[in-house]
This record gives sequence, structure tokens and C-alpha cells, in this order.
Amino acid sequence: MKPILYNKFRSIKSYNSRIRFLVFHYTAGNFSNSLSTLTGPNVSAHYLIPDMTDQSYLEAGYREQEVFNLVDEQHRAWHAGVSAWGSRTSLNDTAIGVEIVNLASFKDGVFTFPPYHPAQIEAIETLALNILGRYPDIAPTQVLGHSDISIGRKSDPGPRFPWHALYLKGVGAWFDETTQQTFQDQYTQTAMPERAELLRLFKTYGYDVCGAVNDQGFTQLVRAFQLHFRPERYDGVMDVQTAANLAALVSKYFA
Repeated sequence: MKPILYNKFRSIKSYNSRIRFLVFHYTAGNFSNSLSTLTGPNVSAHYLIPDMTDQSYLEAGYREQEVFNLVDEQHRAWHAGVSAWGSRTSLNDTAIGVEIVNLASFKDGVFTFPPYHPAQIEAIETLALNILGRYPDIAPTQVLGHSDISIGRKSDPGPRFPWHALYLKGVGAWFDETTQQTFQDQYTQTAMPERAELLRLFKTYGYDVCGAVNDQGFTQLVRAFQLHFRPERYDGVMDVQTAANLAALVSKYFA
């Protein structure tokens, strides 16, 4: 048999990449523990962004901000778990996962969300723009947090994650302030949409609403949205501002 001709003829239009999503996480542990977990038998991610002030990072011999590629992008990393967005489930199959070292914690029913180091934020921006430039099928509404795709199970990357600042640099989605204000004025003067309409808006944007059949599930859905798009308050209570943020996003990206 003659050698396979790998480069003689190449399809340049009739194919695409499996990558559709970029998902951010926090590790809820220091660098040493995060690295051990993410290179172990149960959990992995494509990238790990350490905190350069983490003592275990310094003890490992690092002094500057690094980004570690733990799994090749063409392989499936195990970071999303049970997950859904839009018409897709099991997002490990179609997502690049980025873990960020952050000591977020949950104790006695209370979440603690430490801020991200400025050098981490710069690394997140650089990495995200690089990935988005190479995978044009990742739409702005498909740059997500773990909490967006695993409602009620996850809270990462948390309310301290700089979603709006990243949007201003070209990473991810955000609503237009003018449109948001129009909806907020409308809802204040009349009334917020009924729950059925809110669920339709959530589903249109991409959220999995299957678990929101009761009050608890709806609260978890609202909280997941607020962690991303209303981080100053994420109690899961649907109010005029949250509803207006949601409506403005749908108006912008799914008109």
C-alpha cells in the first residue's frame, strides 16, 4: 500500500470543530491541592490558572503568573460533570474547561468568595481571547461559568469573577445598559413577567429550566443567573432588576 496522502487535498469548509463552549471554574483549593485533583483519576481541565500569591505555588518554585495546559484541547477533559446549555448536555464533550485557583468555600450554610488576583484576571483574558480566536463557533453566550451549566450543584466561578470586565475586552456576553433600563422601567411601572414567561426567557438564553418546576428549583435557576449577570446580589429572588437583565440579554442575542 502506498503512503496515505494527508496533505494533498484538504477540506476547508465542510467541517467544524467539536468545541462549542468555554467554561470557567474555581478550584476551591490551593495550587498544590488543585494540581493533585486535576491530574488525578477523577477530575481534569484543559487549563489551570494559579494564584501567584499562593504559598504552595511559591513553594513549587514559581514566582510569576503561569498558565498550565493540563489536557490537550482536542481531548475531552472531565470538568463539567452533569451539565446542560441550550440543546446540548454533557458539556465535557464540547467544552474547554479552565480552572482558576481560588479558595472559595462553603461552611455552615455560608459561601465565601475571595477576589481573584489581578494577574489571574489578566491571564484569564489572554487565554480566553486566544481560545475564542481559534474556535469561532464559541458564541459570546457560550462563554459560561460552571454555575450556569450545572444549576443548583455549582457556584463557580462565583460572583467575584469579572464577567463584565471580560465582556468589555471581547470575552463573553453582557446586556446593553440602555435596553436593560427600558425593561426595568417597564417592569417597575407595570409588573414583572409571569414565571412562565421568565422561564421562556431563561430557556431562550440557554439555561436548563427542567429543574425549575417548583419554587426551590426556580430559586436555584435565578441564583445561577445572578451569579453571572447580577453579582451584587445572588439570593435567588427574582426582582425587577434581575428580570430586566435577563430580558435585555435575550433581546440582544436572540432578537
